[in-house]
Amino acid sequence: MSAIHLTLALSSCVAAFSALGLAMDRHYEDSYGRGKTPSAGLRRALRLVGTGGLLLSLWACLAAAGNAQGWVFWFGVMTLSALCVVLLLSYAPGGVTRVLQGGAVLAVLCVGWAVVG
Repeated sequence: MSAIHLTLALSSCVAAFSALGLAMDRHYEDSYGRGKTPSAGLRRALRLVGTGGLLLSLWACLAAAGNAQGWVFWFGVMTLSALCVVLLLSYAPGGVTRVLQGGAVLAVLCVGWAVVG
């Protein structure tokens, strides 16, 4: 297992769950203030980013650990990522946007490194 694939799997999964959380009205209101809801286009984009992040995480896990153990590793990464995002949404909802942005930037850097290297 390479460290770049592990970092890519974790960062893209955290960003994906953050995006999927922000696509929900309640979590969006907690992050941006009461009475604010995401528009239909933003909600669709957040769901698309979340789905893409989970698929990217799956690819990284399969590339790192192979077909047999990659799936198990992916479920473990999803569990850890979901726990982190749930705790963040519960105790510091304003930080979800920064985590989403940071995870996305780290994922893009890891994809670049994985493709080049």
